Amino acid sequence: MPNILTVANCPSENTARLLDAVTHGVLQVECDDLVCWKRTPLEASAEDVLWADGIILGTTENFGYMSGLIKDFLERIYYPCLEQTQGLPFGFYVKGGLDGQGAKTSVERIVTGLRWKEICSPVVLTGDFCADFERQCEELGQRMAAGLDAGIY
Repeated sequence: MPNILTVANCPSENTARLLDAVTHGVLQVECDDLVCWKRTPLEASAEDVLWADGIILGTTENFGYMSGLIKDFLERIYYPCLEQTQGLPFGFYVKGGLDGQGAKTSVERIVTGLRWKEICSPVVLTGDFCADFERQCEELGQRMAAGLDAGIY
């Protein structure tokens, strides 16, 4: 039974739509007993991460960096999860105001330290919001669910 945790900073209606698209993608995969938890960065805990078989993070790009709330989440779970979640499959998306690369790099540095396993290249969404952003996030959710269900991750 795959347990998928999504943790995303959603300061706007559009970023909430991205998280909804990820969740919709996860739930589109026909998988017995699939469980998907959505958490805000302030709600999410180390226990949530330890429960998960896979995690999807979502962040905005703030001042060329990940959002402060995602950074706070990662700081709070880092040491409690460090030794117990090595190899945890993860994916993430960035809604960038600039090019998204600063946010992408900052998340990658931390998850590299956690030794989580990236399931695909990060989804970096820049420019004006468009329907294709939701499609890409939906595909990220599908990829996580299908890969866990198939035992690939």
